[in-house]
Amino acid sequence: MDENQLRQVRCFNRSFTRRIGVLSDDYLGTGRPLGEARLLYEIGPDGAVVRDLRARLGLDSGYLSRMLRALETSKLIVLKPDAQDARVRRAALTAKGRRAWGSLDERSRRMAASLLAPLGAAQRERLLAAMAEVERFLRASAVTIEIADPYGDEARACIDTYFQELQARFDEGFDPALTVSASPEELVPPLGWFLIARLEGAPVGCGALKIQDGGCGEIKRMWVAPSARGLGVAQRLLEALEARAVDAGVDVLRMDTHRSLAEARALYARNGYAEIAAYNTNPYAHHWFEKRGLERSA
Repeated sequence: MDENQLRQVRCFNRSFTRRIGVLSDDYLGTGRPLGEARLLYEIGPDGAVVRDLRARLGLDSGYLSRMLRALETSKLIVLKPDAQDARVRRAALTAKGRRAWGSLDERSRRMAASLLAPLGAAQRERLLAAMAEVERFLRASAVTIEIADPYGDEARACIDTYFQELQARFDEGFDPALTVSASPEELVPPLGWFLIARLEGAPVGCGALKIQDGGCGEIKRMWVAPSARGLGVAQRLLEALEARAVDAGVDVLRMDTHRSLAEARALYARNGYAEIAAYNTNPYAHHWFEKRGLERSA
């Protein structure tokens, strides 16, 4: 990676952390370091399940436990079994904690105002637009893609949501029993692979590679959650599936898609997939694509 790019990222990090005051143990004058203040804010008036806090903030279990203990010792929160699932703990604000949360919220508003107030109107708009873009790319860089168990709960949830979306988008509806199969047993190595994309610990997309006879492979079950669209997740899933296909010795990759899925057709076209004649009898397919001479993405 270009050294100048790395230098720019590090410079931005230093400038930003200094400007918003995260280097002090007294973040925004709360008497607490940033980590504890952020945790208090995330717990919020409605409370939060500890497991969800760990995933949302990307914290090590031990570090999170120490911060929760500090907030509990300060009588800002209480920890108790969750009403919906007694196996997990839930953090809730005490009366003192609610006052502290309100003060933190107001101090955060004042900090945001202090960043914008010195700037002219045009500069503010540019800064806000830049912040929105930086946030989007930071979210994109936080997405992970991993091989998953096609029989697992996460895989099943992704596929069910994908099928529900197809049912809503296809004029003729969608019946999984009528389409080309991609059952879990077909997606277990070496017959195939199932990938899941996650953001903040939660699945936000999936894709599958199904190995066929004669050195061919087929892309199946490509789906990205609406909340993660625009982050390049589909592109990364496709690249990961292509890399897996190269490792498996696949020379040709194919897929089919419905006429209503214009974004899928655009994805395949810009990645070098050529439209071909029908290679299957999928009743929900109107376009068929193929790519030869697979190579790993850089």
